[in-house]
Amino acid sequence: MPKIGNIELGSFPLILAPMEDVTDSPFRVICKQHGADVLVTEFIAAEGLIRDAEKSNNKMRFEPEERPIGIQIFGENVASMMKAAAVAEAAGPDFIDLNFGCPVRKIVMKGGGAALLQDIPKMIRMSEAVVKSTSLPVTVKTRLGWDEAHLEIVEIAERLQDAGIAALAIHGRTRAQLYGGEADWTLIGEVKNNPYMKIPVFGNGDIDSGPKAEEMKNRYGVDGILIGRAATGNPWIFREIKSWLSDHVVPPPPTIAERVAVVRQHLEASIPYKGERATLFEIRKLYSGYFRGIPNFKSWRMQMVTASSTELIMELLDQIEKPDQGFSG
Repeated sequence: MPKIGNIELGSFPLILAPMEDVTDSPFRVICKQHGADVLVTEFIAAEGLIRDAEKSNNKMRFEPEERPIGIQIFGENVASMMKAAAVAEAAGPDFIDLNFGCPVRKIVMKGGGAALLQDIPKMIRMSEAVVKSTSLPVTVKTRLGWDEAHLEIVEIAERLQDAGIAALAIHGRTRAQLYGGEADWTLIGEVKNNPYMKIPVFGNGDIDSGPKAEEMKNRYGVDGILIGRAATGNPWIFREIKSWLSDHVVPPPPTIAERVAVVRQHLEASIPYKGERATLFEIRKLYSGYFRGIPNFKSWRMQMVTASSTELIMELLDQIEKPDQGFSG
């Protein structure tokens, strides 16, 4: 079974991929309850942690039921990343995760995330330094390379392992692709099946069903998978994949009552965590996922995204849950 350091992960762990303004603690708890095995925080700027910025500190918060959990940090300065790792370690996670894969322009332009794919020696120096600066296992999430002309992940993986990295997650796209096109898992498979590699290798990209997860597991032999966009507003994806992998059974979709209950849970947990205004703004992007596949939901969604208070949202949820609305499920 794959391990991150001494952390048991199960035979084929499903990992919630970190996503900015999505995978905060309230949503991570929901995903955990629906079958996610490993969680990782939203990415946190090293400089923010060093400055003791409130937003950065809030991103490190997690509940006991979220374990095993990693705190993900990013930055362009080696010394700052070492200091940030120490701050993160003090928060008590199970491991530290280094983001060498975020393709967003504002991050890359500052030298963080996927920008390190343009300076592999620096990536390795940074990894070695962070590993030496913490007693926790250190993992890395990255991509295949900067662009199609620089698909260097096989070499990068070997060097990261030599640097002391405990596990590696690979998104099957280059930085140049952003999130477009199809994820290419062939190089992920090359990394996993490289006899030199001893650490767990996890794959990421376009996993949105049990059959797709099974295909990637069997074809490329990865130790587990990360699920990102397919989990946005859809925590049930984890139980669906687990049911398929264990019994080749697709469970029924969540009922209206289950969907409403999860939205209520999300709202009630998020408001104390980040305030009503931020909660109502950020959860808007999840309504389409939470109620995906429900006929005639568009008008309800429009009311929910424009609601100005939690009370209004709760009233709408009461109405949605009524059996005379004509929804299936």
